Amino acid sequence: MEKEELLKVDGLSISFRQYTRGLRQRELPVINDLSLTVRAGEMTAVVGASGSGKSLLAHGILGILPYNASVSGRIYYEGRELDAPLRRHIVGTEVALVPQSVSCLDPLMQVGEQVRNGKKSPSARERCRSLLNRYGLGKEVESQYPFELSGGMARRVLISTALMETPKLVIADEPTPGLHLAAAKRVLGHFREIADQGAGVLLITHDLELALEVADRIAVFYAGTTVEEMPAEHFQKEGLLLHPYSQALYRAMPEHGFQALPGVQPYVTERGPGCVFAARCPHGKEECGKTEIPVKETAGGWVKCLRKELP
Repeated sequence: MEKEELLKVDGLSISFRQYTRGLRQRELPVINDLSLTVRAGEMTAVVGASGSGKSLLAHGILGILPYNASVSGRIYYEGRELDAPLRRHIVGTEVALVPQSVSCLDPLMQVGEQVRNGKKSPSARERCRSLLNRYGLGKEVESQYPFELSGGMARRVLISTALMETPKLVIADEPTPGLHLAAAKRVLGHFREIADQGAGVLLITHDLELALEVADRIAVFYAGTTVEEMPAEHFQKEGLLLHPYSQALYRAMPEHGFQALPGVQPYVTERGPGCVFAARCPHGKEECGKTEIPVKETAGGWVKCLRKELP
């Protein structure tokens, strides 16, 4: 039985207006035609190289982009279009963000007050203590300041803060940078628990190996767009992956030979109207870089590729 669809991103594009010379302006298309789905009780991981624009996805969903951003496409939450009034109603309660940087914690405010978001009722204090204890943080942490915490402790405080209102959807934006492997696995294990308890989790990460240990679905992100979405178990065998970039990620994993893909990801001003991967694709043809790429439904997911006979 298919689980309830919490979040659906359909053809999201984000560009930024930039001044060049004098008063001349140009639009920089950072994200183009990005699509993915997050269901209740599941974790969807968006994986891709650093600098590909993944974090902008979280900002676009939450409506916290800067003033010079232009957004198109559709975002749906529980079947309703996620417009400004709906965002004001659900962000911070039903939808929570665990940000990339622990510097998002207020250095001048005690941990307990931050987790409670200023609430002082007995029920709020009890909920705060319960969350901190759940993530291995003792009662003494409530009265500490962020500078007194280790990196791993600060990450767990951010998770506790996000869960204070029992959200239905948690967006985790690169939650493991700077952590050693064991700590990173523990942090992602916490997000797996959140999904197992019924919430939807959108994990944005560059660490494919860690994502595969906890995620139900993988959305492969390249140069500002998703090129394939599939069940995580498809990464157990290269033949189950359909897009050439997904296959390249598979071959680049240490257990599969650590094979580096020649070339570099194109800058936003270098992308053509066709496939963003065309210049590096071993199956690429001239038409790939010039033709709009259709979405093809696959077993358990979809892929964007012009090849007539996919593996």
